[in-house]
Amino acid sequence: MLGKLFGRGGGTAVDPHTLAPRKGKHGVYTLRALGDPRVLALVEAADAGDWAAVKAALAPFDLGREQAVLGQLTDVDGLEEWIVRAADEDEEHQATALLISGARHVSWGWEARTSARAVDVTREQWQTFYERLRIAEEHLLQAAELRPDWITPWRHLLTSGRGMSVDDSVKQARLDAGLRRDPLNPDIHLEWVSQLQPRWGGEPGQALEFAQKAFAGAPDGHPLGCAVAMARVEQWVESDDGDCLQDPRIRAELREAAERSILHHAYERRLGWQGDYNIFAMALSLAGSSTASNVFRELDGVFTEWPWTFMSDPQKAYARFRKAF
Repeated sequence: MLGKLFGRGGGTAVDPHTLAPRKGKHGVYTLRALGDPRVLALVEAADAGDWAAVKAALAPFDLGREQAVLGQLTDVDGLEEWIVRAADEDEEHQATALLISGARHVSWGWEARTSARAVDVTREQWQTFYERLRIAEEHLLQAAELRPDWITPWRHLLTSGRGMSVDDSVKQARLDAGLRRDPLNPDIHLEWVSQLQPRWGGEPGQALEFAQKAFAGAPDGHPLGCAVAMARVEQWVESDDGDCLQDPRIRAELREAAERSILHHAYERRLGWQGDYNIFAMALSLAGSSTASNVFRELDGVFTEWPWTFMSDPQKAYARFRKAF
């Protein structure tokens, strides 16, 4: 079995149906391994605990920059049991093993914490959460030191730092480190949008302002528009009003963001593009924008759990909105 292979956002730069889809009700399905047989081979090797095969399968990818591919490994059950040994024994590929281990321990840590409210998390869960994040931080910082050009360690250090409640100065330093390596990196921006939410100590509207400013400086067709869409989704999550995005100004903003990013002719459908589309699909649907129909049409039933996981029945919500538009 492939553990939690299915459920991360994805797509393929060539053909989203490279891997045969496993369609469910209403033609909705979760794409396997970003829809790419090379990624599937990578995840199968990781699931088997075969480090040599993992290294071979990594040849087409750059984990230091390709977060979508790295994200597929973070959900492989049991990977944490052998990847640390690989880091200790394989000096040549130590940075890669440490990066994978660190990212996996972040995900594994959140599995222990669960998505429950902080007051409902038990002491034992907190202890496990912090222990796994402590290991994650250690390995990610080592990977970043070994490969100072990499971006993905800083993206995951933002996540672990949020869970560990590190000082604001440390969070800012990690953000700056990521942006120095790629000022328009979508994954770094999306992670910071989460960090700026009130539930993590931010102020209402702060994340949206950050996203709008960043996207304003991006060229047409850039996926950074997803930060604006995600900021609006997060606004809905934080609000007690389920119709808080039902505003003509918000609909116009999201339509313009979609048209200048994922729906623009300059947008590149790299690995993980369906994740971008799903973010906009949810934001536009919540805002009641007819532009959602264009996004759903391009997705052709491809569903990614993020960001629909904010809803009680993610895939059912996706199917409902898809049918409505």
